[in-house]
Amino acid sequence: MKHITFYFDFISPYAYLAFEKLPVALMGHSYSVTYKPILFAALLKHHGQLGPAEMPPKRDWTYRQVLWLARQQGLELHMPASHPFNPLALLRLAVATPRQGDPNRYVCETVLRHVWRGGAEASDGARLQALTEQLNPAQVPGSKEVKARLKTNTDEALALGVFGVPTLVVDGKLFWGLDALPMLAAYLAGDPWFIEAWPGVASVAQGVRR
Repeated sequence: MKHITFYFDFISPYAYLAFEKLPVALMGHSYSVTYKPILFAALLKHHGQLGPAEMPPKRDWTYRQVLWLARQQGLELHMPASHPFNPLALLRLAVATPRQGDPNRYVCETVLRHVWRGGAEASDGARLQALTEQLNPAQVPGSKEVKARLKTNTDEALALGVFGVPTLVVDGKLFWGLDALPMLAAYLAGDPWFIEAWPGVASVAQGVRR
């Protein structure tokens, strides 16, 4: 059985879509999953990038594409009232929900659907309070321990080379994005391409640096 670590931030619509599609995309394969919330903004800062919602033309395209992808997949998706938003409270809530370890699929599903279904304000105080009461966290979301755990998750992802969300990691291999799920399924199926072609990109010289 292969073990997959799913790094994600609730701010990402692609994380929501990948999360919802994962069981279908990997049907028939033997695997387990650990879900690790991380702070996407910290990845962007580390790699010197802007988020897709910070570039107006890309922002418009991203929102249109995710709505289209949800329609194609038969999934409910509504853009929240404002986006991007500050996801820290949601990330800390998810991390705080288990007494120890990482949040389970139910917790992650509940928070992702809080953001991506219904079209409401994701960070609204009353909604956050109701969500907190529903999940009944075992730890205090604003505690030093919870904040440290979220930072540890994010630092761990950076150390692995994660640059975007969602990223699924198995056997040290990174599969980035919703559209990487078929590639991940092929890896789990033992496709020999991963032995022959995966290492080859390391030998490609970088011709220009900006």
